[in-house]
Amino acid sequence: MEKIDITMLSLEELEEALIDMKEPKFRAKQIFIWLHQKLADDFDKMTNISKELRERLKEKFKIRKIEILDKLISEDGTTKYIFKLEDGLIIESVLMKYSYGNAVCISSQVGCRMGCKFCASTLDGLERNLFASEMLMQIYKIQEDSKERVRSIVLMGSGEPFDNFDNFLKFIELINHKDGLNIGQRHITVSTCGIVPKIYELADKQMQINLALSLHAPTDEKRKSIMPIANKYSLKEIVQACKYFAQKTKRRVTYEYALISSVNDTKEDIENITKLLKHSLAHINLIPVNDVKERNYIKSSKEHIREFSNALSNNGIETTVRRELGSDINAACGQLRRRYKY
Repeated sequence: MEKIDITMLSLEELEEALIDMKEPKFRAKQIFIWLHQKLADDFDKMTNISKELRERLKEKFKIRKIEILDKLISEDGTTKYIFKLEDGLIIESVLMKYSYGNAVCISSQVGCRMGCKFCASTLDGLERNLFASEMLMQIYKIQEDSKERVRSIVLMGSGEPFDNFDNFLKFIELINHKDGLNIGQRHITVSTCGIVPKIYELADKQMQINLALSLHAPTDEKRKSIMPIANKYSLKEIVQACKYFAQKTKRRVTYEYALISSVNDTKEDIENITKLLKHSLAHINLIPVNDVKERNYIKSSKEHIREFSNALSNNGIETTVRRELGSDINAACGQLRRRYKY
């Protein structure tokens, strides 16, 4: 009989499991705190639990392991962590340091099947979804290794979180729990290429997490040339879903836009973005497209990016340009992969 992944259990599920084992209910909270607050990766570290119970827990449960295989530190202080999963597969995560605290970018899948042409994560396709516990462990291991608290999380690493929706929701529940790391929902951002039904489903849950939509082109025709998801959902459908999310949650949606020279950075693109997002609770985050050796896209010049940003702002679209962090170690937006050797 396969052991249960105990890190995946909610406190209520853990209480039920302990009651089934004829143990007092309060033991569940002690174990939950060990797993999600004290970040214990071994039952023997749970010193306020009797040895007998620890042995019984080992018989029924397992704590899923992930291993730091390597880490690379950028000149700007960004750290990329390369993790090895129990089945030998590789994922990557990134620790970014800001004046307001540490942010971690995590992966939600091993690889990705969305096929966006500017992104390294999708080059080898999708291997599998990550369990919620593996999503949690990326943060737990980074916090343990850095010895610094993680303040915010972005789900923008390898994978499409809405393509792994159930594990994504379980992850949010556990990382936000008051007896765990208790990272507030407003400090969590999820990025999607635009899976419309899941945007509505998330909106209806009225969580306070932030939604980032990978836009990258302001027309269906142009978007189809770089993002296959555009063949399934039109921009009209996607923006309507994002407006619904903003209305239900009162949270502004961020539209991510990777600027690719001579592809999506023209005056016509500025006009089309304005038409698309005018009068929306929206914010454009411009991203200079990052180098991926298998792709031939070239980032727009800094001067052109500044002009593009100013033009959007002058048109009434709130716009910022994302800081380029970790590009020298292939840790920037669109550069994470599912394999170790490049």
